[in-house]
Amino acid sequence: MNRFKTSKYKNTTPKVPKKDGWIASVRGSSFSSQGDRIKSSGSLVAFSTDQAGGGVLGLSSVNAAPDGKWTVTHISCHADLVTDLDFSPFDDYLLATCSADETVKLWRVCDPGQEQPGNPELTLSGADGRLERVLFHPAASGLLALASARAVQVWDVSRDAALTVLEQHEDQLQGLSWKEDGSLLASSCKDKKLRVFDPRAQSSAVQCVQGHQGNRDSRVLWVKDDNLLTTGFNQMRQQEVRLWDSRKLSSSLSSLSLATSNATLIPLFDPDSGLLIVSGNGESVIDCFEVNSGEPFLSQVSHCLTDLSTRGVALVPKLALDVSCCEVLRLMQLTDNFIVPISYQVPRKAGQDFHADLYPDTVGQTPAMTAEDWWKGDNKQVERVSLHPSKRPKPAAPSAQETKPKDLPRVKSKEEASTSSSPLSSPSSSVAPSRSPSSTSGLSSGFLPSPSQSSRAIHSMLGPSSKFRHIQGAVLHRDAHISNLRGLHLTTPGECDGFCANGRRVAVPLAIAGGQIAVFELSQPGKLPDTALPTIQNSVNVADFCWDPFDTHKLVVAGDDAKIRVWRIPKGGLTETLTEPELVLRGHTEKIYSVKFHPHASGLLASSSYDLSVRLWSLETGEEVKRLSGHQDQIFGMAWSPDGKLLATVCKDGKVRLYDPRRSTLPVQEGPGPEGQRGARVVWVCDGKYLLVSGFDSRSERQLYLFSTESLASGSVASAPADVSPSTLIPFYDPDTSVLILTGKGDTRVYIYEIVPEAPYFMECSSFHSSEPHKGLCFLPKTECDVCDVEVARAIRLGKTTIEPVAFRVPRVKVTKEFFQDDVFPETAVWWEASLTAAAWLSGSNGQHRKISLRPKDMTPVSEAPKEAPVRKYLPSSVYLEEKTDEQKKEELLSAMVAKLGNREDPLPQESYEGVDEDEWDD
Repeated sequence: MNRFKTSKYKNTTPKVPKKDGWIASVRGSSFSSQGDRIKSSGSLVAFSTDQAGGGVLGLSSVNAAPDGKWTVTHISCHADLVTDLDFSPFDDYLLATCSADETVKLWRVCDPGQEQPGNPELTLSGADGRLERVLFHPAASGLLALASARAVQVWDVSRDAALTVLEQHEDQLQGLSWKEDGSLLASSCKDKKLRVFDPRAQSSAVQCVQGHQGNRDSRVLWVKDDNLLTTGFNQMRQQEVRLWDSRKLSSSLSSLSLATSNATLIPLFDPDSGLLIVSGNGESVIDCFEVNSGEPFLSQVSHCLTDLSTRGVALVPKLALDVSCCEVLRLMQLTDNFIVPISYQVPRKAGQDFHADLYPDTVGQTPAMTAEDWWKGDNKQVERVSLHPSKRPKPAAPSAQETKPKDLPRVKSKEEASTSSSPLSSPSSSVAPSRSPSSTSGLSSGFLPSPSQSSRAIHSMLGPSSKFRHIQGAVLHRDAHISNLRGLHLTTPGECDGFCANGRRVAVPLAIAGGQIAVFELSQPGKLPDTALPTIQNSVNVADFCWDPFDTHKLVVAGDDAKIRVWRIPKGGLTETLTEPELVLRGHTEKIYSVKFHPHASGLLASSSYDLSVRLWSLETGEEVKRLSGHQDQIFGMAWSPDGKLLATVCKDGKVRLYDPRRSTLPVQEGPGPEGQRGARVVWVCDGKYLLVSGFDSRSERQLYLFSTESLASGSVASAPADVSPSTLIPFYDPDTSVLILTGKGDTRVYIYEIVPEAPYFMECSSFHSSEPHKGLCFLPKTECDVCDVEVARAIRLGKTTIEPVAFRVPRVKVTKEFFQDDVFPETAVWWEASLTAAAWLSGSNGQHRKISLRPKDMTPVSEAPKEAPVRKYLPSSVYLEEKTDEQKKEELLSAMVAKLGNREDPLPQESYEGVDEDEWDD
């Protein structure tokens, strides 16, 4: 979700009633099972208890009686523990229960004040072992999913056998969920696998991927946009929430770590609002998130601390909510002795008009099809109904005299062999579901704006947006990966990028004595052997290193001994260990921070050190050629300007400095930098007009700052907050697109912005998330990008054991992709070729890179593509708005004004005067 976009649910607030508003006389179950301990229909709430070994359920009403009190009654369901329960989505009084006694029972329950049934309507007994989950189908009547320890069955209650038995799980099944349309089933398991089943197509899983890494219980839930949400634990034993795209389960879309706890997270989701409730079993914290279709996928809405620990939670169906007070969710929290109804409300004027923007049409209670129709392949949606008080269907109450359409066969259980079968009925609603036109629009007038008007209105409210806002990062196929990396050095200094790459090879430091560096050829992907690899033996710990941009075989390494070693990699890569450098640069008196090559001059290197100096070196002569001073503390980062004339530094003393090394050894400009002292980086942006600094503020939160190079003393012209993390964001800037990509060592998120030279300066784009923390990213020359796939940047990602290429692409429609996207691929500078020598630069010359086009010969620029008449997808706005022309509006206005003066048909006084003939006028 764009950071400028505001959600209408962002201020949703949980309202916990006082204790006299709780449901008392409750003994919440403490027995362990994989199922839910509490469920709610639009009229009743059912919950597990400790009575009779957990075989007794409690029942109460969703709403209090007129005197403000609740009645709690009990029903003896099973001879053993009730492991799960579920209300029918089409009948508030039809309850299904499953048990450790290997049976499933369907009950026609009554209101708490009435006598509850002694026998179930139906008993199913086809399970092999203890049952753990029971779920009604969301769209078909009389269809159940049952789960035992390792197996899942789908039952039609009108038959005496399962429709299908799905493939056995390898360990204890923990979570089970129907997709909203009822076409797929998802399960989570103790074997840490997430599975998706199509019960009508095959018994085996259609998809199976690695889920959470922790060993404790997990849960799974279908959410909107074909996405799955799972809760579990990560390797650090932290509670974790993950969002998955069911169409591509290879990696999760997003992950969120919560507290370090042993409590199993219970997720609940409302598809109408996109709100997610997460509560830990045994904890007194209930979190509410909004699930979004884009970044951030999970945004926190509220954090509720309750008085009592949670035994279970359930959501009340939307048709039972009080829309007059803008209630968008109602949660029933089961505790040891109470059920606490928690109302989630959006702060608005209560009692006013119905807020249609908060309440889209919701699913009704009329099944879309029968179990038989579903099994034959039908996929129908439950008809939606309006939540408007005057248009919503009236709730149906159970009646002792209701007509039962047909008798369903009953499968006798082990404990009830002599009991006769009874029919299962479902009362029909007396009011047909209706769709409210007003609920489809947030406008009070009830009219829909035209697409062009909507886009103009949104643009005026949100300001300019980046054409890269939907940029997508994706790890390329594993055939291009280098895997089985071992012994990586994970604690390189903060000033070091962690590893470095060019278009041909990548250098990675190893945690081996002697400062060894491994070099891998990108043209030779695959699994590395378990045996020792040839390396560069630097003899001392590595402080920083980088490739010569003009020579892909030359690697410069700065060490702890204040020396800089220049190594040459043989053609074809390392075949034996290198022990003797090509050149050693000596001059610094203390450990070196970082090294940077000049962007234009060949063999010209800058280095910064603990001796508080920045020195320039000529690799041609092996000598120091310039020494810059003026720093008062540790130098965090430095960067050459795009034209190579200036050098910028950011320092721990809170200053940003600009040097012109050929004119002076002291800074030519100086200004205030980031307040935090953890670390910082600097990069030139917008054709050298601005400096972007990533650092920390006074509260140690990561921030981005933009400085004008014409006036550093005036401070930053703009800033953007990032997040809270100890690692410094390492920036990469693409001058062709003005796209800024940042990430930190140990992060899983990659931030992307477009930087513009005027307000708002920072235009946030979609972020890229990796499934596990990375060491960092290194970007390759633009010629490595696949322009046919609109790939604007190619990076190398260093993981714990892998080196992976990552492509950043701009989504374009298929028809447009047939053309070369010259709007995002201007001519690019050939920065991998030197434009002058170090000696020429030192003597005052300046170079400029030549530019080349990335357009393949067989592609036509999109700017030259033939213009086609656009196909109108919508009717003209006048059809929706009944828009009048300017002449019609003018006529109506004049008519109204004249009407106020009198009858316009009456003659005016001047009309009775005699005029002058034309021939009497003087010429």
